[in-house]
Amino acid sequence: MAVKIRMKVMGRKNLRFYRVCAMDIRRNRDAKPIEELGTYDPHVKNKAERVKLNLERIDYWISVGALPSEKVAALIKKVRLNRFGSAKPPAPVTAPKPLPVAESAPATEEAAAPAEASS
Repeated sequence: MAVKIRMKVMGRKNLRFYRVCAMDIRRNRDAKPIEELGTYDPHVKNKAERVKLNLERIDYWISVGALPSEKVAALIKKVRLNRFGSAKPPAPVTAPKPLPVAESAPATEEAAAPAEASS
């Protein structure tokens, strides 16, 4: 049986979270897994708590021939390199740019009259 480590979609529309599972490659995405190996929730604000993986079991499955999907391989790499640290601070707030001052045309008839007389 060919096994792949991939993500299973859970949750509801617009609030998805994922379970990292060892699954038979012939099964569909949300089928019953062989073993659940962790979770990934992109909606958690604290980056350190977004991913929870059982690396011992993942290493076991890789040692017996399971292949991780591209997304799962990226998650495993980030967890091993400890890239899920504190979140970046927000960008500094900048003051709005002032509105450009447009040159106004002569507003009164008196200002327009001398211009016509001189021509």
